[in-house]
Amino acid sequence: MTHPMHTFPQHRPTTLARRGMVASPHYLASEAGLDILKAGGNAIDAAIAANAVIQVVYPFVCGLGGDIFMMIYEASSGTIYGLNGSGRSAGTASIERYRDLGYATMPTHGVHTITVPGCVSGWDAASQRFGRLGLEQILAPAISYAEEGFAIGPGLHHSLTSTSTRPEIHPSWHRHFLPEKTIPPVGALMRFPTLAQTLKTIANEGPASFYRGSIAEEIAAFFAREGGLISREDLAAQQAEWVTPLSIPFAGLRIYEMPPNTQGVTALQMLGILDQIPLGSDPLSPQTIHPAVEAKKLAFADRAAYLTDPLHMRVKPEKLIDQAYLKQRAALIDLQRTQSTIAEGSFTGDTIYLCAADREGNVVSLIQSNYMGFGSGLVVDDAGIVLHNRGAYFSLDPQAANALAPNKRTLHTLIPSMALRDSKPAMVFGTMGGDGQPQTQLQVYSATARFGLNIQQAIEMPRWIHGSPYGGNEEVLLVEERLPATTIQALRQMGHNVQVGEPWLSTMGYAQGIVFDPTNGVMQGGSDPRAEGSANGW
Repeated sequence: MTHPMHTFPQHRPTTLARRGMVASPHYLASEAGLDILKAGGNAIDAAIAANAVIQVVYPFVCGLGGDIFMMIYEASSGTIYGLNGSGRSAGTASIERYRDLGYATMPTHGVHTITVPGCVSGWDAASQRFGRLGLEQILAPAISYAEEGFAIGPGLHHSLTSTSTRPEIHPSWHRHFLPEKTIPPVGALMRFPTLAQTLKTIANEGPASFYRGSIAEEIAAFFAREGGLISREDLAAQQAEWVTPLSIPFAGLRIYEMPPNTQGVTALQMLGILDQIPLGSDPLSPQTIHPAVEAKKLAFADRAAYLTDPLHMRVKPEKLIDQAYLKQRAALIDLQRTQSTIAEGSFTGDTIYLCAADREGNVVSLIQSNYMGFGSGLVVDDAGIVLHNRGAYFSLDPQAANALAPNKRTLHTLIPSMALRDSKPAMVFGTMGGDGQPQTQLQVYSATARFGLNIQQAIEMPRWIHGSPYGGNEEVLLVEERLPATTIQALRQMGHNVQVGEPWLSTMGYAQGIVFDPTNGVMQGGSDPRAEGSANGW
């Protein structure tokens, strides 16, 4: 059966620029990053500025109480650096301790889901090594919005509405976000004076204040009051780590991902497997989507079996992306029928991804998260710090790869990525979406590198994710309604349990990307219409 070629109209125009570009899921953040570039900052300065603004205007997806990962291409050396800004579990966190606390499985929300927040340590490391302007100037736009106010957008309004009725949300969240005990409408002004003061302290006293100074004292006191395990010693030990990205060849590119404790290996496995398989006539044909879904199943099985804090892994991550091993995995795919999965994906989680590039050729891929929406549901009183629940990803099964242990980094879904061609930046890309992140990366990299779509077309293209997108144990292939009916029918005939969702699903993630033309230096930016973002250039 043959399937027709599909057209790829654009909902938004592609952004083109030469001097610099910032693509993020909120327009105010993209504008703030671009202003930093115009003021003489570089891509690193711009990325941190945009990230800080998002923490103010989009606090349901990221914040000071979360973790951060960055991939930085330094033009002067032609080198890609990876920065792991994730925190560890408390020094007293153990499976036995959690069992004593009454948990048979890891809790989803609450004080015992919180690991040490790594974001500020990541800002510090990146700014110190590669930044130009310093945090005082970089954080100024975020401080202004937190102090003077910003207009609430539909995304924040929806999240405040849905979160306010959840019984697991802590009173500190209500005190911070709903001090008037009512949900403000779209367009109303919102201010976060305590968050503004915390950002001012970081800017004026330095990031060390967050881990060993006045802010650390507030955080530790809050944990003590709430019965949490994070101590002053845990905070003081936090330090972002420079790591070496992993990479594989794919469709003429070399794609780079972060090593464990992230799922970057999973994205590379999927890309490496798919690169060996003949695909259909375009990105939306069943002959393209089916093998991609099957590659996802294989990669996620390995993820469940092996990935965690690299200090605790039983196999070297490089072995999982060895070409001989990927060839073995690809041979397991039946191009006509589905096969049972071993490890389903889940997609509960909120994250921001943004990227930035400057006129000198520096490029930043940045991802930051609260994990599940507003994270743990707790906010440090008088500091405005929304605390993530990344520890919920640990397992209380001592045999699991990602079993809880003291001072351990959990497996992370956060994966910024970057692609080079002939050792020069070709594309920087990423998305939010929990376990859907490597699946979206697979689709967008395939659409651009193998099928020639521009970055905006590739981001807007109807997407799919495989796993258990709304929790539970049912395995489905969730697709956006815009996917061609002929493709949906063919996938069902192949054995996929296809579930059709709305035309533009936030479950599919908010993707951002920049593609680089080496011949004239033009940057081509794309931003996801599923969010409130933009790709801003000059």
